[in-house]
Formats: sequence, structure tokens, C-alpha cells
Amino acid sequence: MDEQKQKRALGILAREYAGARPALHYKTAYELLVAVILSAQCTDERVNKVTAELFKAYNTPAAMVTLPQEELEKKIFSCGFYRNKAAHILSASRDILEKFGGEVPENFEDLCSLAGVGRKTANVVSSVWFRRDAIAVDTHVFRVSNRLGLAHASTPEKTERDLMRAIPQKDWSDAHHWLIWHGRKVCHSQKPDCAHCALSEVCDAFAEKAGKGKI
Repeated sequence: MDEQKQKRALGILAREYAGARPALHYKTAYELLVAVILSAQCTDERVNKVTAELFKAYNTPAAMVTLPQEELEKKIFSCGFYRNKAAHILSASRDILEKFGGEVPENFEDLCSLAGVGRKTANVVSSVWFRRDAIAVDTHVFRVSNRLGLAHASTPEKTERDLMRAIPQKDWSDAHHWLIWHGRKVCHSQKPDCAHCALSEVCDAFAEKAGKGKI
């Protein structure tokens, strides 16, 4: 996608999803961190239902580590991959208590040192809670940005680098949310709603399908 198309695409996204924010519910950095860990391969709606109960009594690292892993697994079972997620949440909580004074670390490398926290999760916490410019590449961002042509990459990390080049830094955090919401509402994984997509005029994937007579 050339620079003119990039600007046009970003302008449309900004218009269509102005003010878009995370769908996850949280009140603290720790609640956000746990919610993002739970959201892997799970809908935000399901995570919000689980954390609405979980956070009533276990919304701090100190409270969380009082739970045996088996009990935490039961509480987060419906989020999927519950054994790994429970182990990660408990390990991250212990590290937050023992290494970071009970506070979720602001430093990116420190965030990534926590169990269950990769670049995506660290970028979400950095952007949403600590207000830093960051692009978190989840499945929606990966799919939509590569279909549009804002990125041409085979991995989330390479996609992140492409997007950092294509999008002005001041818009990184907002663009992350724009792409997520476009993926949820229009550019679905299996059946993208190209007929009702405001971005079809600048979309590489749409142009390719149109050229093959598949529209």
C-alpha cells in the first residue's frame, strides 16, 4: 500500500472507530494484565463475565496468590487453556509481589519477564494503562492490517514492525483499537463483510478479489 492509500485507510479507520477503547473491563493495571492473559483465544465478553466474579475477591497479586492453582482453574475454566492461564497468572502475581513491590511494572522488558506476558500483552498494558505509544498485534490486528496492506508480514512481530513504519507514532495506540474493532465488526476471519466495508476502496485484499472476479 502506497503512502497516499495508507493515509486514506487510517483516516477512514479514525472516522469509523473514533473513540474506540478496550472491550475488557478493569479498574487497575493488575486487573488489566490478568484480563489480557485470560483473553488469549477467548472472547472479551467471556473474559468480562469471568473477571466480574474473580475480581470480587482476587483483584490484587497478594489476594490472587492465596488461591491454589486448582481453584483458580475452576474459576477461569470457561476462558479455555485454563491450566496454563492459571499457572501464568499465579507465577506473574508472585513475581509482581517479590520483584516489583506489588505493582505491575511499567518497564516493557520487565512486563515481558512475567509469565504469560508476550509482546502483545505487554503492549496492551503499556498502551492502555501506562499511556505509551504502542501497537499490540492480536489476531484481529494481524488479519486486518495484512488484508488491507498496511502490513505485509507472516508473524505478529513483523506485522508490529510494519505497522510502526506505516502509522504515525502518535496514532499507534488508537490504530490498535481501530483495527481490532474493524476485525470484530466487519473484517471477520472467515467471511469478511466486504460489501459493507468503508475501506474496500483502499484494501489490497478487496482489490485482489475484485481482479479475480470473486466480489
